[in-house]
Amino acid sequence: MGLSDNCTDPTTFWKGKKCVPCQRKPGYEVEPNCGHDDHGGFHSDSHKKCKPNTFNNGSQYYCQDCSTCPPGTSVVKTCTSVSDAICQGIRNESTTTALPKSTTTHAATSFSTAATTQTYITTVSPSSQHTALWTAPLIIIVLIFLFAALCALMMRKRRGVCKKAFYGRRTSYKNEGFSPIQATRSSEELYDMLNADILSAPLHNVLDDLDVLEELVILLDPDTQGIKSTKHLASHCSFPSTWITYTYSMKDTKSPLKAVLEGVTSRQPDWTVGDLAKLLRQINRNDAISVLAKLRPVPKTSHE
Repeated sequence: MGLSDNCTDPTTFWKGKKCVPCQRKPGYEVEPNCGHDDHGGFHSDSHKKCKPNTFNNGSQYYCQDCSTCPPGTSVVKTCTSVSDAICQGIRNESTTTALPKSTTTHAATSFSTAATTQTYITTVSPSSQHTALWTAPLIIIVLIFLFAALCALMMRKRRGVCKKAFYGRRTSYKNEGFSPIQATRSSEELYDMLNADILSAPLHNVLDDLDVLEELVILLDPDTQGIKSTKHLASHCSFPSTWITYTYSMKDTKSPLKAVLEGVTSRQPDWTVGDLAKLLRQINRNDAISVLAKLRPVPKTSHE
């Protein structure tokens, strides 16, 4: 008997101004009108547990009787409060069936095989299940490898574009107060970049001017692919490759450029800043030549 006069359907209850369906709950069945009356009163729990040998998988309001496996089948899964029993035909192990209650009841009371309607649901055999278990991870691994290869290819292309853009930049150094200088084979243009006093100054002036030396070290010592550095300058000064390699191995304690300049001034004391500028022009380092323009010429002393 229901608790509501407004809602004749016991699976609904009166809420506000209309009948609202009760909630379906696996393993339970609803109480009449979910335990509510028309005045908001609550007389019992909204649900009660399924009785033994009954079940509700959450699709019904009330618990259903558990199915009984007919002769010629075996129980794969026993009936619980939330699921029906599952039966399997003995003669065909690759097929299982969850027989509807109407079919099971008819099979249990009938002795005629022809009059019994059995509905079998084909399931995956154990070997097929095993294949499916390792096929999915294999597909995932292949997709990961393809994605990684695609990323590597894109990164390589991007590095190539960046490298091209980097090495395709201007070959001259744009310093404050100086215009970019285009590379040229004419050594006469050194006089347009450096005045005569700087060009004729002893090479040792570069070592004495710590600010200029530091800028040259920053520009020339890094061993960057595609840009000529102190290694090439040392080679033009006829230093052996073993000496150059050793000098770069000691880079953390002493600048290779400073070692080259000290070696040149000791071997060629008559070298001038102009000689260094010519070598820098040969290795296309106009940026370093622009730094030489910052040298402060040493005043000439007069001899009485």
